[in-house]
Amino acid sequence: MQIDLTSQRALVGGSTQGIGRAVAEELARLGATVTLLARDEARLQQVAAELPTPQGQPHDFIVADFSAPATLAERVQQYLATHPDGFHILVNNTGGPAGGPILAAPVDAFRAAFEQHLICNHLLAQAVVPAMQARGQGRIINVISTSVKLPLPGLGVSNTIRGAVANWAKTLANELGGSGITVNNVLPGATVTQRHTSLIEKKVAQTGQSVDDIEAAMLRQIPAGRFGQAEEVAQAVAFLASPAAAYINGINVPVDGGRTGNL
Repeated sequence: MQIDLTSQRALVGGSTQGIGRAVAEELARLGATVTLLARDEARLQQVAAELPTPQGQPHDFIVADFSAPATLAERVQQYLATHPDGFHILVNNTGGPAGGPILAAPVDAFRAAFEQHLICNHLLAQAVVPAMQARGQGRIINVISTSVKLPLPGLGVSNTIRGAVANWAKTLANELGGSGITVNNVLPGATVTQRHTSLIEKKVAQTGQSVDDIEAAMLRQIPAGRFGQAEEVAQAVAFLASPAAAYINGINVPVDGGRTGNL
């Protein structure tokens, strides 16, 4: 099976680094025209210029901050005003909330994470779905976390908000399924990204253990015996974005080396 996304347009959130960038690169490599979405204009320019162009496709970007949902929606609507064909693929992805026990989390941390994740995802879906419905085809893929299946220790706010996003996505999948639009969630496990590194560094500061000891303890929980790579998550996203996944809708797909302790 060969996945060909030629003539498809994709909007990818959080796409200047980590999993988001890997997703943008994979979709572009498969022929999609990619619009990057993030807050750092200089980084967006750099990444857009570095994306693969096997079909000579003109990648571009939208500058917006997920901590300002109203502005995000406004910028995307401004873009769509000059690109009325919209997008075939929406990949909702943004950086996760800070770690820490749930009882110690300030209320504002929940509010901020809810806006950055669920509210922004919702606004983006509202912006892109009308063109998908008119076309009778679309893909929405949310990059979340395995915590929606099994909460992760020390990630209280993230566990809470990711679960809300997963249920939002399932509801949306049910509502849009008859329109030829699928909505699915990809759940990365321990993946080598800046967030992965920062969480390990925080554990080092909290426990006094070495990086090697903390990584060894994490790896003992992963049957594959290694951490994932952002490219491996991106390949799962690309499959769900493809025509081959047209009958896959409303599911969670862990990409975690077998770490999650339930089906």
